[in-house]
Amino acid sequence: MHTKTRILLAAVVATATTLPHSLRAQSADALLDKLVQKGVLTLDEANDLKEQTDKDFTKAYAVKSGMSEWVNSLKFNGDFRGRFEGFYADHPGFVDRARWRYRLRAGFTASMLDDVEVGFRLGSGDIDGANGISRGIDPISNNQTFQNNGSKKGIFLDTAYAKWSPINAADWTGTFTFGKMENPFTSSDLWFDHDYTPEGLAEQFSYTLTKEHTLKFTGAQFVLDEFGGSGKDPYFLGGQARLESVWTPKWSSTIGAGFHGILNEEQLTSAAVPDQNTGNSRDVIRSADGKSFTLGAPKAKFETFIVDAGLTYNLDSMPFHTGTFPVRVLGEYLYNFGADTQNSGYQAGISFGKAGKKKTWELTYRWKYLEGDAWYEELSDSDSGAYYSGPFAAATVPAALRAAGSGYGAGTNVKGHWLRFGYSPLDSLTLNVTFISLDLIQEYAPGTSSNENRLQVDAIFKF
Repeated sequence: MHTKTRILLAAVVATATTLPHSLRAQSADALLDKLVQKGVLTLDEANDLKEQTDKDFTKAYAVKSGMSEWVNSLKFNGDFRGRFEGFYADHPGFVDRARWRYRLRAGFTASMLDDVEVGFRLGSGDIDGANGISRGIDPISNNQTFQNNGSKKGIFLDTAYAKWSPINAADWTGTFTFGKMENPFTSSDLWFDHDYTPEGLAEQFSYTLTKEHTLKFTGAQFVLDEFGGSGKDPYFLGGQARLESVWTPKWSSTIGAGFHGILNEEQLTSAAVPDQNTGNSRDVIRSADGKSFTLGAPKAKFETFIVDAGLTYNLDSMPFHTGTFPVRVLGEYLYNFGADTQNSGYQAGISFGKAGKKKTWELTYRWKYLEGDAWYEELSDSDSGAYYSGPFAAATVPAALRAAGSGYGAGTNVKGHWLRFGYSPLDSLTLNVTFISLDLIQEYAPGTSSNENRLQVDAIFKF
């Protein structure tokens, strides 16, 4: 390398390392382009310098920041959501109420050599609303309610995982993830709450059939609980295949099928794992004197088959929406072969637009129907519930509701409407208004209303 070139390279690297990592590439490239314009460098010399600068910057930045030499990048990201939430019902025993909540999630991701990634995320969680959970916090919610005179709130480990992507061929990709992770399945809230971060192992593969069609497969093995005195721990085992197709610039579609089961579900008593949702039929465990009882495990086995499909058409434009405007129709159906009755569910809906980028909006409607034993209640959406009123059948309702005599219960055994409007005035900010109106499928007090309406107003900041 010529002396002039070495001096220029040192100057470029020194300049770049004083800037934030995200600005480094564009600043160094701009400087080299300027030198080409002034005739100090030829175009070939500039291109060689750009390539060498990238290599030398990685080494220099690692020394400056203290990162290990095998770490390619370190990213920080997260989101904050502020929420107003109102509950309204016609039942004479229900008192309309409102609350204010927040959700905070923030984490780091380290990308390393040999296609390895390690990450973790911290998240808020409601200690005050744990409802007798003896270990840990609600697994299907990061929400924290404003209460108790400004008491200090909790921060918990939301994800902690290692990911290896050894398959990176032209047509094939493959990734293995171990730890506490984001849900690897493409799922709706009919069978997984979006805040649920399972623990275990997941495998994800993608194969490009043609430039229009991609086949994806996901497998997962999650640990639901661990018992020191038993060899029959409860596990989740699942697999999902999906075909994603782009037929034209206007039309695209998705179709998927999966099978999900739970082993040793008899261990999932309300005393063993957090009893947050309701809907499953359960056994009853009575005390020796017969004066008290707790809920046992779900009576049904969970061997649930799920299919879904969606079709999207992209309009060129729409008022007050930047870029193309997608219109999507979707449907989903599930059936539990492990239960004889109350064992199916479905939902259908349509969405207009897609929020998330500056000056975009969306409007989505879904009708959902999920019978009591179609799926494990403690994995379903915690925002989808209705009003239970006594007297209760002891084997169907959580202890907290039995003690209160009535109350809100989310999970399975619900049907009704879900509607959301969202608008993103900025790339970093999305505003949502969600209205959920659901009834019980199986009523517990005939002749009374189980309908409950839930209004959520959210401001979501991404960083």
